[in-house]
Amino acid sequence: MTRLSVNINKVATLRNARGGDNPNVLHVALDCEMFGAQGITVHPRPDERHIRYQDVRDLKPALRTEFNIEGNPIPRFTNLVCEVKPTQVTLVPDAPDQLTSNHGWDTRAHLDELTDIVTTFKQAGIRTSLFVDPDIEMVDYAARTGCDRVELYTASYAEGYKADREAAIAPFVKAAEEARRVGLGLNAGHDLSLENLQYFHQQIPWLDEVSIGHALICDALYLGLHETIRRYLACLQ
Repeated sequence: MTRLSVNINKVATLRNARGGDNPNVLHVALDCEMFGAQGITVHPRPDERHIRYQDVRDLKPALRTEFNIEGNPIPRFTNLVCEVKPTQVTLVPDAPDQLTSNHGWDTRAHLDELTDIVTTFKQAGIRTSLFVDPDIEMVDYAARTGCDRVELYTASYAEGYKADREAAIAPFVKAAEEARRVGLGLNAGHDLSLENLQYFHQQIPWLDEVSIGHALICDALYLGLHETIRRYLACLQ
């Protein structure tokens, strides 16, 4: 079964716009779990413009499902992850001022540093995933780091879905097959939505997890959080 992990960054963005604690990030995360989500994802950035480092500490003891922390493994992030010990850490090559994730790792160029940080997290008992573009070579070099999974960056799929979904999915199927061949687990995320998720899952049914935030939270404004999660889960059946 492919797990749905809800990224709650946008909830924190709304909270931070006015200060205070409304909406409450922890409350929303627990509601997502209650409504059927099998995981919670956060991506704390150095400027804490949405999820704060303290949010990560507050969430860990309260969550009942898998906890996934995403981010660039700068020392502060690495220390936080080793302190909190989530189920999974997903390493993303974001610049400090980057608006949102827009590319995967060049796992060949960064092989040595990624191997070192993957070793650090795995020694702490944390499942480790690398954010990669749908490129067979990047998947192969990811496997050489010793990581457990790769997460395919799905923005190009979402962008091409309406025009030609078969062409849009093709490189992802190849990358997913390569991940399976080299023994890596498989996650996917970025711009997946109610429009394009079901087809993606149909073509790559061995996905372990999808991480969805922006589209899901937007849908919840119209449908309500409970109904929205129900519909996303239905796409993964």
